[in-house]
Amino acid sequence: MMRVVAGTARGRRLVTPDGRRSESGVRPTTDRVRESIFNALHSRGAVVDARVLDLFAGTGALGLEALSRGAAHATFVEQDPTAVALVETNLEICNFVECSTVVCADGPRWLDLGNSSVAGPWDLVLLDPPYDFKGWSELLDLLVSLVAKDAMVVVESDHEVDSGAQWHVDSHRRAAGTVVTMLRPDNDPG
Repeated sequence: MMRVVAGTARGRRLVTPDGRRSESGVRPTTDRVRESIFNALHSRGAVVDARVLDLFAGTGALGLEALSRGAAHATFVEQDPTAVALVETNLEICNFVECSTVVCADGPRWLDLGNSSVAGPWDLVLLDPPYDFKGWSELLDLLVSLVAKDAMVVVESDHEVDSGAQWHVDSHRRAAGTVVTMLRPDNDPG
């Protein structure tokens, strides 16, 4: 059972795929890891009133947690139609339909086509792709021009991700088999 950890939707049970991982690779972030991520984000003032992008949304748990903790709007991008239906159901369960947008598309391709300009620049970006995702360098290069100058980007993977020179690593933590890295754009690369 997954639930919203804190905020206005605290305790609401979220609909998840059968088993830990669906055929499409949806792997919901555990409650404990989400709590750790959002406690760290809250201490940095990165959630309240934020424009959030949950790029590999899966069930939408990360974006929902942001909305529950005071984010102004969240855009959920997920390419698997079954997972998109989960996100939509979870938004209804938590009463966040009005402050969200759901897009069925490949996340990096959607960004590359300039679609994010409608809601950007993003204040908080949540990246939790399937663990076999190989496009980190290209994705982070693309994102740096689409986020606010004081934005926070959360990267969740099973290994350390090289963020490149355009990003400052704000924190890096390992929880069981999950590596969470928080990045900020390097506004002074020189």
